[in-house]
Amino acid sequence: MAHLAESSSEEPSWISWFCSLKGNEYFCEVDEEYIHDRFNLTGLSEQVIHYKAALDLILDLDSVKEDESDTVEQAAELLYGLIHARYIMTYRGLAQMIKKYHRGDFGICSRVFCENQPVLPIGMSDSPGEKKVKLYCPKCQDVYTPRSSRHHHIDGCYFGSGFPHMLFMVHPELRPLRSANQFTPRLYGFKIHPMALQLQVQAAERYQREKEERHGSSPRAHNSMPTY
Repeated sequence: MAHLAESSSEEPSWISWFCSLKGNEYFCEVDEEYIHDRFNLTGLSEQVIHYKAALDLILDLDSVKEDESDTVEQAAELLYGLIHARYIMTYRGLAQMIKKYHRGDFGICSRVFCENQPVLPIGMSDSPGEKKVKLYCPKCQDVYTPRSSRHHHIDGCYFGSGFPHMLFMVHPELRPLRSANQFTPRLYGFKIHPMALQLQVQAAERYQREKEERHGSSPRAHNSMPTY
């Protein structure tokens, strides 16, 4: 979907348009002032093809030629995602993501004992194209796949592997206490002892050995059907 830059003030900026797309709810709007500072973009030109055209599109500085729209749009998405990963590690970026965190824009933990704890997006890799975005729960300190399939296409590197940890390092008061509750397996109301599974496996192995000793290990013996 192409977004052609317009001079009219009635048109939303490319950044606002991109963040408003269905499936892009995890993104915050990066301040254009941050993007105009070329120091913040160091090294990105080597990772993004059509870098100049993509950057101009993001900043609404130029329109996209119709025959290049798809290619430049894809480059702009990648470039914005890489910029976004850097921006949310800054004080201003963290402040915007905290607002989304408090609103529950990223969803809640699917673990029952986390009691609807809000989660944060996290990347399992900082390199593009390797891992899709996951959700980090600060209460159980585990990661989960987003519930909605519309978020399954988002590259995890657009948020980075260190974002949630940076947020709680800068704002430790926001870190919830780790959940002390754990699920306890029960059978007929009784707790299942941790050794029970191991004992069952050992019993099954012992039964199998005894069966082989009684019936031999010939192919015919193994393939024969039991009689009742």
